[in-house]
Amino acid sequence: MTPLERHLRAVIAAEGPIPVLRYMAECLGHPDHGYYITRDPLGAAGDFVTAPEISQMFGELIGLWCADLWDRMARPDPVLLVEMGPGRGTLMADALRAAAALPGFRDAIRLHLVETSPVLRARQAEALAGLETGAAPVWHDDIGTVPGGPLLLIANELLDALPVRQILRTAAGWRERMVAVADGGLAFVPGAAPVEAPAFAADAPIGGLVELRPAADEVAAAVTARLLRHGGAALFIDYGHLESAPGETLQAVRSHVYADPLTDPGEADLTAHVDFAAFARTARAAGAAVHGPVAQAEFLAALGIGARAEALSRASGPKRAGEVDAALDRLCSPARMGRLFKAMALAAPDGPVPAGFG
Repeated sequence: MTPLERHLRAVIAAEGPIPVLRYMAECLGHPDHGYYITRDPLGAAGDFVTAPEISQMFGELIGLWCADLWDRMARPDPVLLVEMGPGRGTLMADALRAAAALPGFRDAIRLHLVETSPVLRARQAEALAGLETGAAPVWHDDIGTVPGGPLLLIANELLDALPVRQILRTAAGWRERMVAVADGGLAFVPGAAPVEAPAFAADAPIGGLVELRPAADEVAAAVTARLLRHGGAALFIDYGHLESAPGETLQAVRSHVYADPLTDPGEADLTAHVDFAAFARTARAAGAAVHGPVAQAEFLAALGIGARAEALSRASGPKRAGEVDAALDRLCSPARMGRLFKAMALAAPDGPVPAGFG
């Protein structure tokens, strides 16, 4: 039994079953035993691989996306470059190297990284060493402590890791899905109190389940408020669905294979698909201009990933060219990340349309 499971069992014994929302939050962010607090989960030796780890092309194109937008924003100096959930710092390191192609941009940057994991903060510092910007990187536990100013924000595979509520349609009506102790282990059970379901779930059958993500709404509202006040744009890339609909997508990944979300809590990554329609609704209601979502393959193609892949292949030997082709396929093939992953930008209503969303 993991230390986190012992903690959760004690909480359930004292308080009764806990909502899935709280369970996921504890598994990922418990200050002593949370998954993201205690390890570097990325890479072949970890549990999963993200796009920046697949190829330098991904981060390079994001860096050029930022540089282009800064140029069309009339080159504010300083400009806040913020990444939420920076992983190992790989994306930002590649982005900053590419961004040096536009004179003046890196000098104008004030770099802020929103990261709660001490382990990953150390990895980010290593990755960014020697890549100078207008000021040294500053780390934050949440976006609320990032100072004001014109903003370019990046969040790759952030939203999918934010905790979800699950509500279940039972014969007695909609109920919160909870985690309890049953038959010696952790188990999903319906809560006792009725809850309200969203309109899009009106036709869900008995046993139908809906996932809601309050923390994503908070991110959309907070980022939009900053964009309205100071200008700029925020780019979100993640996997998920275009329209709000019932269905269960909560999953655990450990050592690159799917696992039971209730087994060994704190030792596996827990994620759920992003509801891009819900995220867009919240951002629009707060006043943002919403661009996309578009499929990742379409977005990267518009930024020039094909030309970048050709250039890398020409500059390297056959083995390296094969690796570039494999990475391009993984990022852009509809059967892999190209269709499931999507890009969406939030922007100030009076600002330029970000590249990739024309």
